[in-house]
Formats: sequence, structure tokens, C-alpha cells
Amino acid sequence: MNQNFMKEKPVLPLILSMSLPMVLSMLVNSLYNIVDSFFVAQISEDAMTALSLVYPIQNFINAVGIGFGVGINAVIAFYLGAEDRPKADTAATQGLLLSVIHSVIMTIGCIAVMPAFLRMFTSSETVVDLGIRYSVIAFSFTLSIVLGVTFEKIFQAVGKMKVTMVSLMCGCVANIILDPVLIFGLGPFPEMGIEGAALATGIGQTLTLAIYLVIYFVRPIGVRISKKYLTPNRKMVLKLYSVGIPATLNLALPSFLISSLNAILAAYSEVYILVLGIYYKLQTFIYLPANGIVQGMRPLIGYNYGAKEHKRVNQIYNIVLCMSGIIMILGTIICLVIPSQLMGLFTHTPETIHAGETALRIIGAGFLVSAVSVTSSGALEGLGKGVPSLIISLCRYIVIIIPAAYLLSWLFGPVGVWNAFWVAEAITAVIAFIVYRKCIRIK
Repeated sequence: MNQNFMKEKPVLPLILSMSLPMVLSMLVNSLYNIVDSFFVAQISEDAMTALSLVYPIQNFINAVGIGFGVGINAVIAFYLGAEDRPKADTAATQGLLLSVIHSVIMTIGCIAVMPAFLRMFTSSETVVDLGIRYSVIAFSFTLSIVLGVTFEKIFQAVGKMKVTMVSLMCGCVANIILDPVLIFGLGPFPEMGIEGAALATGIGQTLTLAIYLVIYFVRPIGVRISKKYLTPNRKMVLKLYSVGIPATLNLALPSFLISSLNAILAAYSEVYILVLGIYYKLQTFIYLPANGIVQGMRPLIGYNYGAKEHKRVNQIYNIVLCMSGIIMILGTIICLVIPSQLMGLFTHTPETIHAGETALRIIGAGFLVSAVSVTSSGALEGLGKGVPSLIISLCRYIVIIIPAAYLLSWLFGPVGVWNAFWVAEAITAVIAFIVYRKCIRIK
């Protein structure tokens, strides 16, 4: 299959054709996150708190799947750009095999650690029980989650963005429909409570994987998964991990950040833990569409870098940066204008709504500058430069924000934690721009 359109089509129409399907699917995915949390919040505030505490581990599982998938995507796109089809096929095949191994390890490990993990942040046995019940079912679908993401990245690497859009949207829509049915027991279905939310999510993710598999076997794409490439190739495995490990850490760092911030906020009240959990649900509506643009960019920037089209690489980066900035501006406006209404979707407690309103307005101040970090990190991953991308994420999620949150909370209380977000985004944006320009060396 000819992939030359990636280096021949005008840059702006090319980015739009690759990114808009992903932005649309990410918006639906964002809606799913909010709707899912909305229905869980109807069970009880304890259920929503449990979901907030489980979120870091869920994010870790997604981080491993998506992060290693980014490595597969970058390597396939690079070899397709270099017109080396056998190596592209090898990357897809061995990447899929390694993803299966990751899935089995995470399923066992994550279920095992949940009781102890939850008790680190709450003394409420009700919250712990709800968290365990949710996580056992949700984590049982880890194989479906990781393989679905792997196929998503393979399809994206060959420019099949509409396929990933349809697959993701079908899974999300199924999840949204099943949430109230399984949680509250509508029609012939039993009332399952928080377990119903976990099962709805797992069924939606399995449907997404099933659609990928059907399309892969029915319609040929630019790479093939074959038995003859299953024998591990040390050089290929190292190449996949050289991008996949930093990308995984990039995505896993928010889990560490959330757990660290939960530990700081727990000293004040569980109300602030709930507010932080709600914020991370809401912010997906801003960052997932931006991530959709970045997903559209990765194969383009990797392919053109492999084809030595350096001018186009630079054009792609600048256009995506502007597009991400527009999304972030819209997010800031929403958080400034209707913060209490957003918080009211998940809680009816006046104290929680007031605390959340303050948090959203302060954190929203850092959205616009975060576009630089998000775009630069994604571009570097697409270029196969995983370590520089990881440096940006370390600054954004660990090195700056956690010390700032600790110091500012000591000075100003819980509000100091919210201010740490925009402080970290502003400093990291400067670092990200410098790191990207130094790595790319394009005039």
C-alpha cells in the first residue's frame, strides 16, 4: 500500500485529515469519561471517591498500553517512510507479542496491589470495598485494553485514522449506553452498582478490539502481522522499547502525580481528593482532543523524518502547536465561566462544589502554555526521540509540580496545590521548547 501521501499532500489538509477523526473520537471518549463518572456519582459520593483513588492504577495500565503502542507506531512509521516494509512488519508483529506479555503481568499485579494501595489514601472501609469491587472487574479486561490500543497505533501508523475513529467511538458509545443499564439494572439486567460501571467499560473496550480485528482481517493495510516475524529480534525489540518505555513513563507519570497530590490533600480533607479526581475526569475533555491532534501528528512527523523531509517536519509541528493552543484556550474559558456547573455534575455537596470551583479557575490558567509541552513531547515521540520527550514529562509531572505543590500548600493550604499546576506548566513550556529545538536541529 502506498503511503507517499504523507509526504506529498499539502501539510495543513494532511494534518486535518489525520487529526480530525482522532479529535472526534477523543471528544466522544471524553464524553464517556464524564458520563461514566456522572453515573458512578449517582451511586454515592463514596463511590466517586473510590473511582478517584482507583484512577491512578487505571491510568498506569492505559499508560503502558498506549506508551508501548506509541513506540510501535513510531517504528512502523519510520520504516514505512524509509520504504523498508519487512522491518515495518517485524515491528508490528513483535510489538503485538510484547503487548500480550505486558497485559498478563499487569492483570495479575494490579489486582493484587489494590487493597493495600487504596488503604494508603483512605481509612474508610466502604471506599476501600467499593474500589476493590470496581478494580477487580475493570482490570480483568486489561488484555482487551492493551491489544485494542496496540491495533489502534498500528492502524494510525499507516494513516488509517478513520478506522480508529470508528472503533473508538463504537466502544465509547456502547459504554455510555451500558453504564446506566448495568449500574441501575434497567430492563432485564440486574442492578450491579459500581461493578456495573466496570463491566460496561470492559465490554466497550472489548468491542473496540473486535472491530479492529475484523477490519484487519477483511481489509489489508500497509503492514502485516506474520508468524515469520515472531522470533525476537534484539535490535527491533530495543528500538521498540527505546520509544515505548519513555512514552509509557510519560503517560504513567500522571498516576504518580495524582497519588502524590492525594497524599498532600489528604492532610486537609477527603473533599480535596474528590475535587482532584473530578478535575482529572473533566480535563480529559480538553486534553484528549489535543491528544487526538498529537496522535494524527505522530505518524506524519515520523514518516517525513524517515523520508528526510525536514522542512515538512517543522511545518507539521508549528501547525499542530497552533491547533492545540486553540483547544486549550477554549478549555480555559469553560473553566472560568461555568466551574460550579461542571462540579455539580458529580456532587451536590456545597463544600465540594465551592472547593472545585476555586480549583478549576486556578488550574485553568495553565492550559494555554501546556500546549507547548503536549505538542513537543508528542512530536519527539513521533521522531523516535523518547528520552527527550520523557525529560519534558518529568518536568511537567514530577520535578516541578510536586515540590511546588508541597511548598505552596504549606504556605497557602489546599489552594496552593491548585496554583502548582499553572506554575509547573509555565516553567515546563519553556523547557519543552528548548529541548525540542535542540533535538530536532531544523532551521
